Amino acid sequence: MELSEWLNNKVPEISNELTNINKHHFDMENSIGFKGRDRIYRVLESFRTALFPGIYDQKPIDEVRLNMAVSNNLRKAALDLRDILQKALFYSEVESEACETTSQKAADKIVMDLLNKFPEIRKTLQTDIQAAYDGDPAATSTEEILLSYPSIQAVCIHRIAHELYKMDVKIIPRIMSEYAHELTGIDIHPGASIGHSFFIDHGTGVVIGETCTIGNNVKIYQGVTLGALSFPSDENGNPIKGIKRHPDIEDNVIIYAGATILGGKTKIGHDTVLGSNIWLTHSVVPHSRVFHSQPSPSISSSQAVRLEYEI
Repeated sequence: MELSEWLNNKVPEISNELTNINKHHFDMENSIGFKGRDRIYRVLESFRTALFPGIYDQKPIDEVRLNMAVSNNLRKAALDLRDILQKALFYSEVESEACETTSQKAADKIVMDLLNKFPEIRKTLQTDIQAAYDGDPAATSTEEILLSYPSIQAVCIHRIAHELYKMDVKIIPRIMSEYAHELTGIDIHPGASIGHSFFIDHGTGVVIGETCTIGNNVKIYQGVTLGALSFPSDENGNPIKGIKRHPDIEDNVIIYAGATILGGKTKIGHDTVLGSNIWLTHSVVPHSRVFHSQPSPSISSSQAVRLEYEI
């Protein structure tokens, strides 16, 4: 049988089967879809340009046009986000027979609440920029940090996504966080709570889980994981959701490259330093130093080093 004949005979059958599978698992008519995902990316770009006018604009902006430029970006992003939210809210509430009008009112309120938080988000981001400048001897200017440091890009997106997450918005904050992950190699779940003056140096390979809390003035390096231990399952073997799975990091903590801190009951006390490549599944009291000891001259470098816990 030739391909053209096979296609005529079999493709309708395969298409029907795929359609039935997708109907069972997705509401295709009301889903955000690939196009909606790209619109979310554009919303983030408009928000970022509004937060930092003149830095991310294609053309220079003088002081006379500054307010207009910020307003235009906020308006454009707000209307686009409202449309995406309306669809996402309707999609998530289809089974409860939510009407389109209800979804639109809810979307309007979410957008207004989010934009009201932008001045505070911008102030917090300024502390993150300052933390990057103070924490990296190679940094020469604020503009350099904004244009070239992946930490600021990832944290800027996270602070917007986190506000939507707190409003119980589904899907959209995750799309935002994965966009930041794609751009920077830094994976921050939108549920993670992060204090002010936060800096990720270098950044590649950092993972911060959903229920993680991070205090103020925390600095972490590349390859750090703030993750979960294996979590319990229900009687059907499905993972139990909605429980605390990730660690708490208190104020003024430094975590060096490659460290792994796991578990919802793990708390790293304030003013602690965690050395590179350590593995922690238990809490650490404040003012601690946790690190791998250096081999002494009498010990060959091939021998395993032990973990020292210095208080």
